[in-house]
Amino acid sequence: MIPSVLPTYSRAPLHFVKGEGSWLIEEDGRRFLDLGSGIAVAALGHSNPVVVDALVSQAQKLWHVSNLYEIPQQQALADKLVDATFADTVFFTNSGTESMELGVKMARKYWYEKGQPERVEIVAFTGAFHGRSSAAIAAAPTEKMVKGFGPLLPGFRQVPWGDLEALKSVVTDKTAAIIIEPVQGEGGINVAPDGLLKAIRELCDETGTLFIADEIQCGMGRTGRLFAHEWAGVTPDIMLVAKGIGGGFPLGAVLATEDAASGMVAGTHGSTYGGNPLGCAVGLAVVGAITEPGFLEEVGRKGALLRQKLEGLVAENPDVFEAVRGQGFMLGLKCKVAPADLVKAGYEEELITVPAADNVVRLLPALTLSEEEIAEAVERLDRTAKRVAAQG
Repeated sequence: MIPSVLPTYSRAPLHFVKGEGSWLIEEDGRRFLDLGSGIAVAALGHSNPVVVDALVSQAQKLWHVSNLYEIPQQQALADKLVDATFADTVFFTNSGTESMELGVKMARKYWYEKGQPERVEIVAFTGAFHGRSSAAIAAAPTEKMVKGFGPLLPGFRQVPWGDLEALKSVVTDKTAAIIIEPVQGEGGINVAPDGLLKAIRELCDETGTLFIADEIQCGMGRTGRLFAHEWAGVTPDIMLVAKGIGGGFPLGAVLATEDAASGMVAGTHGSTYGGNPLGCAVGLAVVGAITEPGFLEEVGRKGALLRQKLEGLVAENPDVFEAVRGQGFMLGLKCKVAPADLVKAGYEEELITVPAADNVVRLLPALTLSEEEIAEAVERLDRTAKRVAAQG
């Protein structure tokens, strides 16, 4: 008999009832150190007072009116994002998948309005994850994502991760956009090779192709910059955002230049919930905190400290770990054992991590993780590794 909740998840037998900063409290009272933050979502930690106050204050006033009317909180958040980024305009969504959908539509509509409707192809990279909608799985068609869901939507091509020559070979007069995660998350914490983003920007400039940055997981301060593409000194034309921007409240966004967004006029896209007063009030609090002077510098400093300690962890446990990947607080441990085994063993040490592809365990802690918690995290990871090694 099918459960009342559709059984599409393989859930751990944990029942968290409360969160405090980087800690999750199980209903039996155990305190788990959370290095997953809801898959890079709880950017400011659980129950952060700044976010709670914003939520409660707005909830007592107005939750929802729809986009038939002006929404001051939406305007304020859009202005803040425009001021802090390359973008000229913002559309608010409820999730990363919705952001991906609009990014694809925006790129194709751009070329339609330019009188080149044949330019519909979106080029993506292997190992990518752009969501679970029909367009998103067509862009990154791994067997797990697409099996049984055919036929796939046309208009998407893939090239090997980091292979610039392969990318150049498939960009034609039918290419609308190139999409890339500056740091692949689900794919195994793969940082774009040096020079790749700059080369993509140059290729796009040469061919007129639009550059879409998927910063759904790697954005919002996670790498030590507000957005990960900033490390390369380039800007995209369209950027997809979600996860951390709401700090746990369902919120996403598509940021774009005026030119890239020029085809999206009244009636071409919409959302009932996207950009509602409640979500944008929370988003304002999160973005405000992350852009406070010194905040991102601290993320970078503490991320480097965590990575240094993880390098030592790898050296101490050579039968379990192979290497450390990533940047800031978006790190991965390349494993010599099954990541699922390490994640499961971590539960016994009251530690939360997240598996990924390529035999990697992701560490995506709250950006507010303290130095003391970093030390505690590495100690628990060490005990976890030794537990796995002992189980052989």
